[in-house]
Amino acid sequence: MAERLSVVFGHLHSRNGETIQSCPVSGLDIGSHFQYTVDKPSVLTQEQRKFYEDNGFLVIRGLVSEDNLDIYRKRFGEICRQDVKVPGITIMRDVAIAKSEFVPGEKAITKLQDFQNDDVLFGYCCLPEVVTYVESILGENMLAMHTMLINKPPDAGKKTSRHPMHQDLHYFPFRPAERIVCSWTAMQRVNRENGCLVVVPGSHKGQLLPHEYPQWEGGVNKMYHGIQNYDPSMPRVHLEMEPGDTVFFHPILIHGSGMNRTKDFRKSISCHYASGDCHYVDVSDTTQSVIADEVLELVKKRIGDGVQVDFADIWKFKSRPVKGEDHLNEKL
Repeated sequence: MAERLSVVFGHLHSRNGETIQSCPVSGLDIGSHFQYTVDKPSVLTQEQRKFYEDNGFLVIRGLVSEDNLDIYRKRFGEICRQDVKVPGITIMRDVAIAKSEFVPGEKAITKLQDFQNDDVLFGYCCLPEVVTYVESILGENMLAMHTMLINKPPDAGKKTSRHPMHQDLHYFPFRPAERIVCSWTAMQRVNRENGCLVVVPGSHKGQLLPHEYPQWEGGVNKMYHGIQNYDPSMPRVHLEMEPGDTVFFHPILIHGSGMNRTKDFRKSISCHYASGDCHYVDVSDTTQSVIADEVLELVKKRIGDGVQVDFADIWKFKSRPVKGEDHLNEKL
């Protein structure tokens, strides 16, 4: 395991132009079958493909320009001030802030979720420099399924700015997992002090594990489910990133983030993509039924009990085509 982590750290800290060049990864020879990436189109080098296949994530340095990041920062402020109202967007506050005196403006908002109906923020999902890497993993046919701009707050002393270790597939009623990928871009310097992403390399080759709310003394943010009985001794890597650096990762990869110990908010923007060849699945009577029931309860509060929807319907509503087909296949 020590050798495995040295390879990972070598990959993260090596630079060549705008991309990270990975060191050779044992266990996957050039020319062997690739399970988590596609042959064409592909901007990935063989070394990068091998690294993603073996570890479940890949960091590309300086992928998104500062000009584009400025556009997203400005739009975030406009939405927080309610200068712009976006249909269907979910505006979230940290549980510690929600229980304190209201703080106006950006400091009250910890996350914008489901911004697919805002063409300015959705522009991130369509950036050619991002899409070309997504194509290397999913193929040319893709939809944006889940969008977020995260404004991780300074911790209020309750450790609520943490995000428990989890797997994103827990939230998704579509498959196969190999044709889903997240693009996550740092909008400022991200490090261990302000709560960078933490990943467990190679965990994408495992199974989707049961999730629940962690029993944290300071409380847990809404829908921040974590892996039940998570073993904190599992080898982890902290992804320290500069503005514009982007990590692509598999939905079964175990990951989370620590507290923001600084006085500033930590911003990032992300999109989960799925291949148009994916299909919806019924998650009732599975470990995912917990999150499905919670989401459906919130939706019914918004639209009323008279409208009959299921978990897949909600994701159909939230999705937006990026390239190719305009919908996923129906449930099996």
